Amino acid sequence: MVHIKEFRIVMPVSLEEYRVAHMFVVMKMSQQHTTGEEGIEVVENRPFEDNALGKGRYTNKIYRLQSKIPSWLTTFAPADALIMQEESWNAFPICKSVMKCPYFPRFQLRIETVHRPDNGESENVHGLSEEQLAAREVEYIDIASSEGNYWSYLVGNNNVDFSIFKSARTGRGPLLEGWQDRCDPVMTTYKLVTIDAPYWGFGYQLEQALIAGEKALFLESHRNCFSWIDEWYGMTVQQICELEQQSHSALNEKLGKQMLMTSTGD
Repeated sequence: MVHIKEFRIVMPVSLEEYRVAHMFVVMKMSQQHTTGEEGIEVVENRPFEDNALGKGRYTNKIYRLQSKIPSWLTTFAPADALIMQEESWNAFPICKSVMKCPYFPRFQLRIETVHRPDNGESENVHGLSEEQLAAREVEYIDIASSEGNYWSYLVGNNNVDFSIFKSARTGRGPLLEGWQDRCDPVMTTYKLVTIDAPYWGFGYQLEQALIAGEKALFLESHRNCFSWIDEWYGMTVQQICELEQQSHSALNEKLGKQMLMTSTGD
């Protein structure tokens, strides 16, 4: 059975600020999770254009994160076989990612993201059908909360206390109860996660685990977006793109891989 869940993450930044912040966070977190033995390999990074999304950046990545695989899953497949391939089309403010596992060819995880300058109250930003809306679950993620569980341990655990945090460069913060209705600027990331794991015996368990893992990753990455604001604030998209290319090359060098990459222009 296909599982559909929409996560909504309100952020105390503008749309353009978030675009830079997200690119910065993805780059920095990729560096943190890549060593000489496992990590994130960037296979391809190039501009794209299509009728559905418009113009943007296409990336093809391979995730080799064997140490983060739940032990129960290794009873169905060897850890070395559980690599993930991610194709992403980033045409901000719309993005799409598709993740597959070659070992389980019928498995697919799709994340469709829409960014809006609001506080999370827009409905059906993904244009779902009535049937899809009936199956969809909606959950708000509050970046001011910090959940400590198995998945947060695996993806990282930003322990900044946002009830006392204040940005030195912007003066934003702290984030107190109800901050989503008071902050200016404000924007929301709407992430629609669709998982299909049609495998008898462990498919449902895999779907639930991946939903929990994606939630932990969304929380961690968006907490990083705000807590690292004094590092990325004031940077341009072009500056981030240049740093990103350098970072991708460095990641692949750690893993001893080569990457197909074209110009930084969108």
